[in-house]
Amino acid sequence: MPVDGLIATQSRHAHALLAHYRAHARILPWRSPPGAALPDPYRVWLSEIMLQQTTVAAVIPYYDRFLARWPSVEALAAAPDGDLMAAWAGLGYYARARNLLACARHVAQHLGGRFPSEEADLRALPGIGAYTAAAIAAIAFGRRAVVVDGNVERVVSRLFAVETQMPAAKPELRALAETITPERDAGDFAQAMMDLGATICTPTKPACLTCPLADMCAARAQGTPERYPIRAVKKPRPTRAGTAWWVESDGAVWLVRRPDKGLLGGMLALPTSDWHEGAPAMALPDLPGGWQRLNQSVRHVFTHFALELGVARLRLGAPGDPARLANALGDGQWWPLERLAQAGLPTVFARAAQVAMEKAAMEKDGDE
Repeated sequence: MPVDGLIATQSRHAHALLAHYRAHARILPWRSPPGAALPDPYRVWLSEIMLQQTTVAAVIPYYDRFLARWPSVEALAAAPDGDLMAAWAGLGYYARARNLLACARHVAQHLGGRFPSEEADLRALPGIGAYTAAAIAAIAFGRRAVVVDGNVERVVSRLFAVETQMPAAKPELRALAETITPERDAGDFAQAMMDLGATICTPTKPACLTCPLADMCAARAQGTPERYPIRAVKKPRPTRAGTAWWVESDGAVWLVRRPDKGLLGGMLALPTSDWHEGAPAMALPDLPGGWQRLNQSVRHVFTHFALELGVARLRLGAPGDPARLANALGDGQWWPLERLAQAGLPTVFARAAQVAMEKAAMEKDGDE
């Protein structure tokens, strides 16, 4: 595209979108109002990590609690691993929590508690990829950066009616986003594009009549905005199965700490069997007493597979030999049932625990 045409394209899209954003920007706890002073980079970084693959509605209460508990990057860097993982529980994608702590410690220990302002330097930090680096640079430091998330990809694919199938279209969409990103107000522009995708240019039933870019949108001109972005047919998600073991004694349950690397890494959890595709028989550890196979399972969907988790319950009269428990269930600890909510169990294990406790409550009611 000739330079004059590029400048004209930038001015037209950016002018219309920024004017709309000034009037209709979402009020979010990590944002500064349009045109206001730049927000605290710590708050921008924290929100952007939490928002990866997670909705705004789900993030806001976590963000507020994190900020109240750890108001600065130095405070977060000093947090014990277990405390942070427990505070993150339920937000999902737990590698983000481990990277959050690693990044906070790096910034606190090696950068004097100050986030760098350049994209390349931001990308060198743990857990910060191309999108997050661009978002922080633009929003927190006012740098011209091309910020492209899923919402922006959808907006751009419709604006230009991009026929390339996803995910192969990603470089093309970023290049097109580059052509409409202004030199000034890049942070407001990035947030305006995100808002547009989240509230108007939605995956289904886009509200084209209220869109500030409607008269510039090639997909709308075709009458087929919902066709974009064009996606490949998804492969079926496989299902794995396993058993969660609820072992209870003297008002406490045995919890294990999952390995740092891997799914749900570093989180407290119920011990489980291995997870395999298919529907294997319920696996039970070699422990004294009578296991109770509960007739209610828990289903949870991860990114690459679904999990069907059966629940088996064992009540021990006495805590027993810790070494034998660790050998059968994995290294762990007795956690008081009255404080189980403070353990920060991931959603799938919190639901399995609920199944076991509801069964116990039913039995207690039957005895009374």
